[in-house]
Amino acid sequence: MAQKIDIKTVEEVAHLARLEFNEEGKVEILNDMNRMLAFVDKLNEMDTTDVEPLIYMTDERNVLREDEPKQTLTQKEALKNAPKKDSDYFKVPKVIENH
Repeated sequence: MAQKIDIKTVEEVAHLARLEFNEEGKVEILNDMNRMLAFVDKLNEMDTTDVEPLIYMTDERNVLREDEPKQTLTQKEALKNAPKKDSDYFKVPKVIENH
């Protein structure tokens, strides 16, 4: 049988997770956590001796198209609606300072 969680454990977990609960919320979380432990404890009763670890949930694989480069915008078209630009580039505010 799995060890039961008490209010002190709920308070410690809530502190670590930066969560705040009123007393009623603590009791609800306590009950939920103990139900989770009971479920895991129930799973531990199963014999998994000859069961291979599950790596993927399905045998399906992504079917991807070939990566074929093509030009969709010209440089002039890309710069057309830029708020700040010069003849060749977007202009953006400096975000890194040299020290």
